[in-house]
Formats: sequence, C-alpha cells, structure tokens
Amino acid sequence: MAGRMRNPLAGAFAKYRLEGTVTDTGSVTPTMRRIRLATDEPIGFTYVPGQHVRVQINDPLSVSGLLRPSETLRTYTIWELAPEERAIELWVHLHDGDGIGLRWARTVAPGDRVTLWWPQGDLFIRPAPFHLFVGEETASVAFGPMLRALEPSARVYGVLESESPEHDVPIPGPHRLRRVHRHGAPAASSATLLEAVAALELPGVDGAAYVAGEARTCQMIRNHLVRERGWNRRSIKVKPFWTPGKRGLH
Repeated sequence: MAGRMRNPLAGAFAKYRLEGTVTDTGSVTPTMRRIRLATDEPIGFTYVPGQHVRVQINDPLSVSGLLRPSETLRTYTIWELAPEERAIELWVHLHDGDGIGLRWARTVAPGDRVTLWWPQGDLFIRPAPFHLFVGEETASVAFGPMLRALEPSARVYGVLESESPEHDVPIPGPHRLRRVHRHGAPAASSATLLEAVAALELPGVDGAAYVAGEARTCQMIRNHLVRERGWNRRSIKVKPFWTPGKRGLH
C-alpha cells in the first residue's frame, strides 16, 4: 500500500509550527478585527514586539495549495503574546478586497483550528535618543506592541493616519502620536500623512524612524526624511505591508 504523501512543511520545519484554536474574536474598529488563539503546546519561541506570524490558510497538499503555493500562507502582526496563557492575539485590518487572508479574517470563529508559523520580521525598536513612528491602520498593529515596550521616559514622536476618528486603532501605554484622518482620500500615496509628517517638530536627525503601511506612502515619507530633513537612510526602517493591486502584500 502506498504511503501517505508527506507535508512539505512538516518534518524538519515542525519546530517552527504551532497548532492552536481560536478562542475569541471581536471588532476593534469598523475595519479592524481581533482574533485570539490558544496554542496546544507551550509557546517557547523568541518574540520581539513588532514581529509577525504566518497563518496557514490553505493546506499545502490541497488542490489549491499545490496549484497555487502563494495562496497557502498569510502574514499577520502579533498584537499580544501571552506565553503564560498560551495565547496569541492578532489584529487584522479588513481592507477592501477578497483575498484568502481577508476571507479567513472575516469568517474565522471560536473553535476553528489554526496553524501558525514562527514569529519573524525585523520591525522592532532600535536603540536611539528618540523614536519616530509613521503609518496608517495597518502600521498601528505593529506600532502598538512596540510603543508598549518602550520605557515611559522614552522620547516618542509620530503620526498615525486612519479613515476617520472611529477607525483610530487604540494604542496602549503612555506614549501618544498625532492622529490625522483621510476622510475619503486615498490611503495609497497619502498626501494626508506626508503633510502631517512635514509639520512635525523633531529634535534632530539622530533618532530611529519606523515607517510602515502602504508601500508608496512609505517611500514618500522616507524620501521626505532623507531629502528634506537630512536623515540617514540607515536610521529609517521601512516596512511596506500593502500596495494596491499586489497580491500577498498586506
């Protein structure tokens, strides 16, 4: 009798995988959904605030997984990691569209089983005299844990953009960023966010900047900091989460 086909993500990569069950879901804002998971095993991996996990949406050995490997995994930033509770909480922005990640985020419910892959990513706090955060709703999910990890005495500046006040993602901790709103203007190549950053009074060019969200907006903000403010590019960490028309970049 023929043996079972081996899962290509199993075996040597099993140590990077966590199985869990959805325990709770809810709305954070009209376009942000909270998904909390309980893992089967203790959470033993290293995590730095700002990093993400990969959620296995489709079985790699399913027809869709074999025909379209790119339609297997989707990336989501960790909002909260509670190893003592074996809990991981994801906040997912429900942007316009109908991709596999959006369908999963909209419909996943308590009791559903989920496979996660080890946290990764290089968006995290760096040592610096001050910190600058710039982004929109998708960036807020990474910035929240990063800001929460900073000491209350840290010098923090920045701008968070959203569609309207009701879409403002709540940020934990004592640090507050300026809020601006698009009110129907495009989030891509956002003039609203660029103008707000240009108006910021910053203490100098020796800080660390974290710029995340839509790819073209991130490029505009970085160019402003380098060309208009004299920042060194190496001091600016850019993390594009999405851009119109590009599958998988969200």
